[in-house]
Amino acid sequence: MEPLPDLTAIESAKALIRPHIRETPTYRWPLLEAGLGLELWVKHENHTPVGAFKIRGGLVYLDELLRINPQVPGIIAATTGNHGQSIAYAARESGLRAVIVVPHGNNPEKNAAMRALGAELVEHGREFQEALEFSRELAAKEGLHPVPSFHPWLVRGVATYGLELFRSVPDLDAVFVPIGLGSGFCGLAAAREALGLKTRLIGVVSEHAPAYALSFRQGEFIEQSSTTRVAEGVACKTPNRDALDYIRHYAHDIVTVNDDEALAGMGDLIRHTHNLAEGSGALAWAALKKYHRDWQGQRVTVILSGGNASTALMREAMATHSPPTGLTTA
Repeated sequence: MEPLPDLTAIESAKALIRPHIRETPTYRWPLLEAGLGLELWVKHENHTPVGAFKIRGGLVYLDELLRINPQVPGIIAATTGNHGQSIAYAARESGLRAVIVVPHGNNPEKNAAMRALGAELVEHGREFQEALEFSRELAAKEGLHPVPSFHPWLVRGVATYGLELFRSVPDLDAVFVPIGLGSGFCGLAAAREALGLKTRLIGVVSEHAPAYALSFRQGEFIEQSSTTRVAEGVACKTPNRDALDYIRHYAHDIVTVNDDEALAGMGDLIRHTHNLAEGSGALAWAALKKYHRDWQGQRVTVILSGGNASTALMREAMATHSPPTGLTTA
């Protein structure tokens, strides 16, 4: 297992992305915190130019790629949305052709956003893994550079949000963070290690896409098909082996949230903070709400990793009737 990026590398990435992304805020929301019995902070990665944390990694990745191969004709990536927006944004800034492959039935608003950034959108397959395999075929056929969803360059860029968080909110006891393919978790782990902190990191996955949770608990690589209809951003069937190694080493725990809990979490965030979270972006809050009794009296952050929810899912989330936190059961 290679070392995670150190403080110098993360600071360098921060300087690179700062012309594009301001530091995202970390707030306490009284209505969200009420009844929890703990101090709650929300890191708002929905406040980036593409509405998600992934843009940080995309900018760093393309900067490194162009240093090594300035004549690259274009790039291609498979995605369910936020990784694709990240790559499309960075490609537009660099003047590169970007082809993005998404599975059929993908979030239509995310598709529209990628097209608006200048990407050529290709729909293929029923789930992310099939889109990924097809993107590799297209890369070879058209001479495009395939951008993976997990890579050390991506982690280095993503780690900047962790640096912001830990410097703005000292003495955190725990951070809850969604896990899709793992760059968000690993970036957070890199920042924690770089600063020498002891904050516990709690990964969150969908109960309906449990590959990372099963692999973490059983201590071996496990694939599991995704059936989530709410949290497409974490709809992972096949864990990345490198990411899994980091997660197994640095995670305090991996917990799960089902689709109904994710929807209720989206509704909570809209009503109590007036912030939009997509299904995967609401997972960390939904998990803390579910397990808050384990964290009484402690200072905890949840990562709102993205806000790119479809209109249909927003309507469904707003129709949920979530009870006050103090009345929920763990």
